[in-house]
Amino acid sequence: MSPPSEFRPLPPGAPTSRGQSLSASRLSPLASGLSLHQHDIIRLQDVTVAYGRRLAVDSVTAQIHCGSLTAILGPNGAGKSTLLRAILGWMPLTRGEIRIGDSHPQHALPRLAYLPQRVDVDWDFPITVRGVVEQGRYPALGAFRRFRPADHALVDRALAEMKLTDLQDRQIRALSGGQQQRVFLARALAQGADIFLLDEPFAGLDAPSAAELAAVLKSWEQLHRTVVAVLHDLPLARRVFSHALLLDTRLLAAGPVAEVLAPASLAQFYPAANNG
Repeated sequence: MSPPSEFRPLPPGAPTSRGQSLSASRLSPLASGLSLHQHDIIRLQDVTVAYGRRLAVDSVTAQIHCGSLTAILGPNGAGKSTLLRAILGWMPLTRGEIRIGDSHPQHALPRLAYLPQRVDVDWDFPITVRGVVEQGRYPALGAFRRFRPADHALVDRALAEMKLTDLQDRQIRALSGGQQQRVFLARALAQGADIFLLDEPFAGLDAPSAAELAAVLKSWEQLHRTVVAVLHDLPLARRVFSHALLLDTRLLAAGPVAEVLAPASLAQFYPAANNG
């Protein structure tokens, strides 16, 4: 039996068990009664990204609810990380538009913070926990990077919220996986962000570290912080996240997790995925 988090998509255009494809619009925020004007912090309209002639993201239109925990799910090569980078403004759009609040992404970058995949971080780099968190203030400091009392206070506050004050002088390589993730979350907080984009944040974490990170994200939901995370783990998405976008280059479904990842809906696209 395939593991519950494994995706095995149907071939493009394959029929569902009822002989027709499930439209993504059926599970969109519109279907859930959400206002597109007052409650959506990120709006994607016909977003398309190509690498040469290959489409990585194709005609994605969706909304991300303000203050939600939204998981971006799909098989390998589905365009999940590409979509995340497009929201950050790091990937040029072949077609379409991304709006953050009422502004284009390049006007809203101070509100966005990014947590990279752990495999992309040089954990042997000689820097302390506090040094990493201070990096969150660099965009606001200018070329000379002279910290003001207010900048130090923001760093102190971020360290305290992530329970890292007692660890602030340690080298990052000396931390556990969960502590390392909290360091980067603290850096995002010090930046002053309210929209957090996380690329595979649970990858490589042991069970206690994953539970710790999940608890942090759930607490952020109570604080109305918007989190968008690329994931592979369906059971984790069901337990922790409130909303989901299901991608396979094109958008398959979007909306509340309970609807997008309901077994009857999910099986139409990924018949090997069980209830997990």
